[in-house]
Amino acid sequence: MQDRPPETDAAQTEIVTAAVLVIGDEILSGRTKDTNIATIAQHLTSIGIRLCEARVVADDQAAIIAALDALRTRYDYVFSTGGIGPTHDDITTDSVARAFGVAVETNQRAVAMMREFYPESELTPSRLRMTRIPVGAELIENPVSKAPGFMIGNVAVMAGIPRIMTAMLKNVTSRLRTGEKLLSLSIHAPELESNIAEFLSATQIAFPDVMIGSYPYSDERGRGTYLTLRAVSAERLRTAATVLIERIREAGWRCDDPE
Repeated sequence: MQDRPPETDAAQTEIVTAAVLVIGDEILSGRTKDTNIATIAQHLTSIGIRLCEARVVADDQAAIIAALDALRTRYDYVFSTGGIGPTHDDITTDSVARAFGVAVETNQRAVAMMREFYPESELTPSRLRMTRIPVGAELIENPVSKAPGFMIGNVAVMAGIPRIMTAMLKNVTSRLRTGEKLLSLSIHAPELESNIAEFLSATQIAFPDVMIGSYPYSDERGRGTYLTLRAVSAERLRTAATVLIERIREAGWRCDDPE
């Protein structure tokens, strides 16, 4: 078995990175289970943006600002969820504005959006609170309940309610710069992870451009390991998978064909 060297391509598309910042005491207390990270991760992967980090912080302005400042300077994009609702503890908008050093003001376009959903008599101060937007931010439309999110700099600020967040994420996608898409391939090995670990390590060393992950399981089917390979190049992905499977089988262990 001979491993090929990594391919080079002068016109290779750039890598675009992102982080998720989940904001909310309810997540940290366990009262609410977060599903937004997975939704965002899957969507970003599908359009060619790599999610590299996710953080969860409390409804605390200092914590939000510190996390936001760290993430927005490290990655191309930050997607925040939570804390833009109508209540007193929804402080994300003010925290983001402070991080960017801008004021917050009532956005008349946001007010017009809210009027599409609520009659004038129901546009209470609490609901109008959701039309407060940092100066210079662009609105992210919300077709579900009209209260918008916003994008300022490289930060997209979205609602925490999953259905609304998903709609906002879809609406902000056209503004995002995208890069190389990661392709993936799955392999099932009905063997203990420890039995095949050395072959995973050897293959990873031989194919540094292919990310190899192993995920052991133990259930009614028995014990085994799911292997996931990810790479930009389809050819390198297939080659690495072939090499890995051959190594496992030549050692006498079982390994299914890739899916």
